[in-house]
Amino acid sequence: MPAQPLGAPAPLDGRIPAGSAVGCKERDFSLYIHVPFCSVRCGYCDFNTYATDDFGNGVGLGSYAQDAVAELEFAQRVLRDSGVPDRPLYSIFFGGGTPTKLPAADLVTILQSATELFGLQKGAEVTTEANPDSVTRDDLFELKAGGFTRVSFGMQSVIPSVLEVLDRTHTPANVPKVVRWAKEAGLQVSVDLIYGTPGETLEQWRESAQAAVSYQPDHISAYSLIIEEGTKLAAQIRRGDYQMPDNDLMADMYLAAEEIFGAGGYHWYEVSNYSTTEATRSRHNYAYWRNQDWWGIGPGAHSHINGTRWWNLKHPVPYAHKVREGLSPAAAREVLTAETRRFEDIMLQIRVIDGLHISKLEGGRSPQDIESSLDWLQAQGLIEPQARSEGKVQLTLQGRLLGDAVTRELLPDL
Repeated sequence: MPAQPLGAPAPLDGRIPAGSAVGCKERDFSLYIHVPFCSVRCGYCDFNTYATDDFGNGVGLGSYAQDAVAELEFAQRVLRDSGVPDRPLYSIFFGGGTPTKLPAADLVTILQSATELFGLQKGAEVTTEANPDSVTRDDLFELKAGGFTRVSFGMQSVIPSVLEVLDRTHTPANVPKVVRWAKEAGLQVSVDLIYGTPGETLEQWRESAQAAVSYQPDHISAYSLIIEEGTKLAAQIRRGDYQMPDNDLMADMYLAAEEIFGAGGYHWYEVSNYSTTEATRSRHNYAYWRNQDWWGIGPGAHSHINGTRWWNLKHPVPYAHKVREGLSPAAAREVLTAETRRFEDIMLQIRVIDGLHISKLEGGRSPQDIESSLDWLQAQGLIEPQARSEGKVQLTLQGRLLGDAVTRELLPDL
């Protein structure tokens, strides 16, 4: 369902719309810090990233921390002026790009500023993504001492030919080393994998999944490769340089991950995410899946406050000029309709092990239609009967493989 777009930059006139400010007190508030710097831009990546450290005009890697702090100060001012109640942070996530291209001291500076401005909930999660080649043991200890609680390493694969197709330049042998260092520092550790790279075999994927388990991180993410238009890899596939795996192989890869991770003590809690315990699940990702509130700091970052969504200017130079002047760096915003928000809640919550409350399906479909859809999904083995008897929709393993089909059945007008 389309949202209601507003053409003016957001927050409009330095304020969150009154309708979105109401009701925030009961919602969690998080920060996403986008660090747009990379050593090399990967061929599959469509994120707002740049393989340069200096954009000229006094903007670059060396000035990023002060610009991020300027937007944090702007965010606090806008939220207070809009009547949004003060809320300590539920989670903070530094993503990119490669956040650890910044010196550890700069990451800590940004974190300390966020903590001083907003405060942290007890048990708040503070994560940074990291390239295994861009972080040292001393960096990890400095991050832990500065307040970070978690690090997520971009592992992707242990197969050199797969990494080459993805344009990943890190050394696979560095992954177990940095995982060990992070654990020695007292940080929770996640590793990110990608499956379904053109040319990757099932056995190669199994080797990568088994390697990830052998490193004994607290958390593993395993995402199927999605080819985005405009990326280098999309052009290579279009030219016939590479061919994407078929759906059967992709399903076999997912099932292999389920088998290998399960045997290693990792349990799914979201379609693409596995953890050793509930305590090692990603709190920040849960904030997204529950459609809570977050402010995105940095070029191209997206934000959401109770139904109002906006996104920043993408290029670091105009972004920096705006925040240095104390102005909104936002490019545009949209205010979501109640129907759009309900649909997004359903699409997100169906992915997590907690399940979707059946009551969320009400509003637009008759109870008889809803029950008919649930009957069909259960007969196909896509949802758990026990969860349904408890008033929830929870995916089976087969349901996770066919999640899009489940969503279409629950939202036939989407």
